[in-house]
Amino acid sequence: MQTPRSAAHRPDNGGDSPILFFRSFLARPKEVGSVIPSSRFMERRLVRCAEIPAARVVVELGPGTGGTTKALLRALPPKATLLAIEINPRLARRVRERFQDPRLIVHCGSATELAEALEEHDLPAPDVVISGIPFSTMPSTVGREVIGAVRRALAVGGLFVAYQVRDRVAELGAEVFGPPRVEREVRNVPPMRVYRFEKSPAV
Repeated sequence: MQTPRSAAHRPDNGGDSPILFFRSFLARPKEVGSVIPSSRFMERRLVRCAEIPAARVVVELGPGTGGTTKALLRALPPKATLLAIEINPRLARRVRERFQDPRLIVHCGSATELAEALEEHDLPAPDVVISGIPFSTMPSTVGREVIGAVRRALAVGGLFVAYQVRDRVAELGAEVFGPPRVEREVRNVPPMRVYRFEKSPAV
């Protein structure tokens, strides 16, 4: 699907900055899921699994330096909104400065406060939430809190798509969403699993 050109398709001001990403990983390894940004193959798989071209409101948890954010903006419809929630102030500032796109809102805060972030920016229930935050390195109580916040925030029929090295999110997510659909992307360092959960009317 070809999308109209917008500010998201202009050259950004500095690229994915692997050095900054790596430094952020060293400073806060429990908050950054990998030592390098996702590959373009990983980004394309996420866009497809999350059905971004059909979305109106998308939330990205843990955008890092913005590599995945850039891919999401490329696929996002012209009148849609992307809310990127980043707990690391330095990375949040990086993403905010990198993109001049009216569809993007960068919020510095915790994924557990998803409902508050949506309310603050006057956004409706999202069609999809994409998460790159590492569930395997956080306490189970926090992981359940994040997933609970996602479930409550999602629109009925909405998608929760998490890309992870380990399968902890599958265990936690199945408790509230049911079993996920799983795909693997081996053309990434490290290889990633993509878990897709759907909020059914009964949830």
